[in-house]
Amino acid sequence: MNELSPVKRVLMVFNSATGQPGRVGTVLRRYGYEFDIRRPGEGDALPSDMSGYNLAIVFGGPMSANDDHEANVAKIMEWLPHVVNSNAMYLGICLGAQLMARHLGAKVTSRADGMTEIGYYPVEATEAGRDLFPAEMMVYHWHSEGFELPDGAELMARGSVFPNQAYHIDHRIWGIQFHPEVDDETHERWLAKSAEKTERPNGQNPDQQRAGRAKYDAAFGAWFESFATRVLIDDRVIVDANLGACSV
Repeated sequence: MNELSPVKRVLMVFNSATGQPGRVGTVLRRYGYEFDIRRPGEGDALPSDMSGYNLAIVFGGPMSANDDHEANVAKIMEWLPHVVNSNAMYLGICLGAQLMARHLGAKVTSRADGMTEIGYYPVEATEAGRDLFPAEMMVYHWHSEGFELPDGAELMARGSVFPNQAYHIDHRIWGIQFHPEVDDETHERWLAKSAEKTERPNGQNPDQQRAGRAKYDAAFGAWFESFATRVLIDDRVIVDANLGACSV
């Protein structure tokens, strides 16, 4: 726990019964965050009062952001106005970014040619995003839909298959199309559960993905920690029992 500031809380919203915070959780724990995990598709309520949270993260899921018949989609869409009207930071990952974009009036659609991004693909910084994103970076994707840019949003990273890859609104609401939470354990679990989906157009098979992970994951993970400390995390000092006080 961060001993130099009050406990910080992050609301983590998962769109599956088995989703885990992975690398995102590993990083946030180091900075003293406590987690409140909710799974609306499994019956969990989402808080209308966000004053007790510093950050809300909505993770990805196998459904479409347009699937209002799915309990989790309907509940999150009803809840997002409370987030927008609060002071809490928001990070939407893949489906979480799409849901927020949809709430803000943007369309979420698949490509007419059926192309997906399932595996490691490059994204590049826009002019606005050069301070937070490298010129080009290989990131992990698993999606068949993309989002248009909401009104008032600034595009921070783009891709060739799905042009809009990262956006922010007022530096408080963030959406990214890719998956920084995917560590080794998460990746293997996804491949074991859904390997057949990698056969979709432009998908990378499990062996290609594992090779990509070996080549790109370390840099991708380092990028996320840098992004988290600069964008998501309030404190710039942590306490590590083994290292003492460390300035960030």
